[in-house]
Amino acid sequence: MKKILLFTAVLVLLAAAVRAQNPSSTATQTTNLNLTDAIELTFVANNSATGAAVNFAFNTVNDYANGLESAPIQMRVRSNKMFNLSVKSSNAYFTYSGTTSPAPQMYVGSVLYFKMTQNNTGGWSWVNNRYDYIDHIDWTFLYYGVNGGDQNFTIVYRATPGFTFPAGTYTTDVIYTATQL
Repeated sequence: MKKILLFTAVLVLLAAAVRAQNPSSTATQTTNLNLTDAIELTFVANNSATGAAVNFAFNTVNDYANGLESAPIQMRVRSNKMFNLSVKSSNAYFTYSGTTSPAPQMYVGSVLYFKMTQNNTGGWSWVNNRYDYIDHIDWTFLYYGVNGGDQNFTIVYRATPGFTFPAGTYTTDVIYTATQL
């Protein structure tokens, strides 16, 4: 009988332990991510929106006859939406610095060209490995770049001033714009 009572007591204690719950408490907090449209276009070499100057030194007759090509220039787009890229020069004519007066008028669109030698944006461009002119009117050269944090492309310039213009320094800014769709 003692064994039966002891066995019953153990079963009762075991059942009570199984039904017992540890005390607990719960707290909930809502976390919001307030995202805005974001886009950035930079030159990879200096991680800046302003690239280093591209200098073309025309020193020989062959330079004038054949034109000169720049070193490749890599750029990066970071965007949380698809994007297009456009290009233009800051003015229709190069700014002249030299001794000739009046200052010669060199039209940018007939002298300065560019092409994309690398396109890792996921977008479509018709200047892939094909030169096209840069003008003072903004025009789109890359369509539907894919959103991401490291969308790279590489540009090469070509300058062909010919023999018409006198010695001096001819300057223009090339402006790239990344626009979200």
